Formats: sequence, C-alpha cells, structure tokens
Amino acid sequence: MPVALLALAIGAFGIGTTEFVMMGVLPEAATDFGVSIPSAGYLISGYALGVVVGAPLLTAAAVRLPRKTMLLAMMGLFTLGNALFALSPNQSFGVAFRFLAGLPHGAFFGAGAVVASSLAKPGERAKAVSMMFMGLTLANVVGVPLGTLLGQKVGWRATFGVVALIGLVAIAAIAKLVPHQGKPAEPSLRGELGAFRRPQVWLALAIVTFGLGGVFACLSYITPMLTDVTGYSPSNVTLLLSLAGVGMTIGNYLGGRLADKALMPSLYLALSGLAAVLAIFTITANGKVGAAVTIFFVGLAGFMIGPMMQARIMEKAGGTPSLVSAAVQSAFNIANSIGAYLGGLVIAGGLGLVAPNWVGASLAVLGLSLAAISGGLDRREARVPAMAS
Repeated sequence: MPVALLALAIGAFGIGTTEFVMMGVLPEAATDFGVSIPSAGYLISGYALGVVVGAPLLTAAAVRLPRKTMLLAMMGLFTLGNALFALSPNQSFGVAFRFLAGLPHGAFFGAGAVVASSLAKPGERAKAVSMMFMGLTLANVVGVPLGTLLGQKVGWRATFGVVALIGLVAIAAIAKLVPHQGKPAEPSLRGELGAFRRPQVWLALAIVTFGLGGVFACLSYITPMLTDVTGYSPSNVTLLLSLAGVGMTIGNYLGGRLADKALMPSLYLALSGLAAVLAIFTITANGKVGAAVTIFFVGLAGFMIGPMMQARIMEKAGGTPSLVSAAVQSAFNIANSIGAYLGGLVIAGGLGLVAPNWVGASLAVLGLSLAAISGGLDRREARVPAMAS
C-alpha cells in the first residue's frame, strides 16, 4: 500500500486519541477546573459538537483547496486546538478549545478518505481507506490507555500536550509523504451539495447513525456494566477496553478487505453479527470470561462497518465525494449521542445496566433494515437499464 497512508494513519491516531482519552482523564480535569464530573462532561460533548458542526462547514469552505492543503490545514487546526486546551485556564475556555479541536475532525477524515481511495489500485480502495482508519482504532488500543495513564500520573494537561505533538508529527508526515493532489475536478460547492439529493446517500448516513448507534449504546455504559454486573475491578476495565480496541482494529482491517470483495453482502453480515453479539451480551455480561470475549466481538463487528460505509457513501456520491465523506463523521458522532441517550433512558427507567445492550441490538437491526432497503434500490436501479435495453 502507498506510504502516504502512514501519514494519514498518524493523523487519525492523534484524532482518535484526543476524542476518547478525555473519558479516561475526566476526573483529573474536573478536579483541576474545580467542577463536578457531570459538568466536566461538557468537555466531551463540546468536542462531539465541534465534529458535527465542523465536518460539513469546513469541508464546504475548503472545497476549492487541493486536498493535501486541506489535510495540512485541518491537522494544523487540530494541533492548535489541543495545544490551547492543554493551557486552558478554566472550564469555559476548556470547552471552547475542545470544540475548536473537534472542528477539523470530520473534514480531515473526509478529505483523507478521498485521498486514500485515489492512491489505491482498482479493487483496493476500501482497503486503503481502512488503513487510514487503522490509526483511529489503534488509538483505542494504545493511545487512550497510555494517555489515561499519563494523565493520572503527570496530569491531564500533559496528555493533551502529547496529542498536540502527535499533530505536529502528522503535519510533517503529510507534508513529506502525501503527493500533491491538485484541485478537485470541477470544484463546486453546489456540486458537493448536489450529492445530498440522492436517496442512497441519506440511506448510507442513516445506516451509520443507527447501526453504529448500537455500538455506542453498549460502550457508553460499559464501565458500570463491567464493574456492577460482571464484577470486574475498575483497574481491569481499562484492560477490557483495550481488548475492545483490539477487536475494533481487526474489524476495521477485515471490513476494508471484505468491502472491496463484496460490499453489500459484507455489510449485511457485519450488521447481523453486531445485532447478535449485542443480544448475546445481555447474557454473557453476568460472567467474567463471557463478558471479555463478547466485548472483543462488539468492537470487531461494530468497526467492520466503518470502512464499508465510507466506501459505500463515496460510491453513491459519484464525482463529488468530499462533503458526503466528511458527513460520515458527523453521522458517527450523532450515532454516539443517540446510542448514549437511548442507553441512558432504559437505565433511568429501571431496566438495569445490561439493558443498553438490548437497545444496541435493536439499533443494529434497524441499521440492517436500512441496508436491505439500500440494497433493494441497487437491484431496482440495475434492472431499469436492463429493461430499457
């Protein structure tokens, strides 16, 4: 695979680390700012809001830029946001700088996915995209645990200082390794927005929102589930989350390869597997071995979907893939919010800490149903030219 994918993966690693490590160092940040844990939670939601807002707006604003320039600009903004966050004097500035750090997230992945796809040989485009996203999944295996440990031992500011350094490394790697892409063919904001008139694009975004929402319904409450239901100690939960990260990394790898061979059948398989694993987790959560095995497969099945949907939406966007590719990241973060919200509702309703797994399984089934509708439209579109000829 092209060495340029390494530069994109480094950027993805930094983004994945900053997105998820906040959960690990939240108590330290709350103490430093003198606020409660729930109030410190705005540091997480502030970043997510930045992703949702920034993905379409920054991509639209930079539609005429060469994609390498776009990547460098987004990684520069990411690095600045994290450096400022590490220096935040109080909670309010902290939320603002987390929002700033989140703004380039989706635009970077959107442009990166298009670049990765353009560098790959025919038949290996989804594989190339998955190699970039490998950095994101490895962040859950390496970056988040090490960043959490650093934050606990040295301070949360050191964690985000290191993230800013990773951003600088990514900038240097992109400048050196990513070839000049030139301006996108016939760059036009109207053309990019025109892709959203296609029902298949909206179906793809809905599959991401609800299918991956099932993953987050489970993972948002995995710590209390593993401690209060399964009986693990809090220190062991960190290791189990790394196990989920290993599953995500393998799932991302498999997803890219399967998508290149048979995209829609592979997507049906991944969503069906995710629904089944989450349903099984309602039972295996009561035993330590079963819970550990199941959490690995939740990560594996869930993150097989990512590269498949990135490939699917670029295919359906036609010649204007940048904005819809970035919109996948907005859908991903909406999935995070929906999954966490619905999982919290069933817990608040007295159904127990295992109940979010049922919510997750239901959302995965909904995602599978939407995928079946999308596949049905493909078959109908294929029949129309055949009938016309």
